[in-house]
Amino acid sequence: MLNALEVFTTVVVGLMVGVEFSVAFVVNPILDALPEDSGQLGRAHGGRMLGALMPVWYVGSLVLVVAWAIAGWHHDGAGLAVAAGALLILSVIMSVLLLVPINNRGRTWTPDNRPADWKRQTNRWDRFHYVRVAVIVAAFTLLVAALA
Repeated sequence: MLNALEVFTTVVVGLMVGVEFSVAFVVNPILDALPEDSGQLGRAHGGRMLGALMPVWYVGSLVLVVAWAIAGWHHDGAGLAVAAGALLILSVIMSVLLLVPINNRGRTWTPDNRPADWKRQTNRWDRFHYVRVAVIVAAFTLLVAALA
């Protein structure tokens, strides 16, 4: 049963990492290259869509890692699972304190109501997101190492 939990948790966290990686390095650069207001409108839509999904995914991933660490406490890899959990906690804190406030503003923007500094705010979100991606990639790497 522990093996199934470990594999399921690793897959769930890995998929989350893939989504966030693609947002950072594929989707947002594509949106930023679109003409006129298309990119900003796309980011607003993405902020609404992923803003509803990702909190559940982040918290769910953290719950799974905690369950893994508890269930496997006396097994190899438990320390790595705990470290991965700590990184996921950091990613949730970063999200709540740094990224969500910007996302909550940006998801309501249209070309008619966006603030004058909308690009600066978008770039700030991107920089925080790159750091968050690095954190969750590290957490995923620890989970994979814990399986080995």
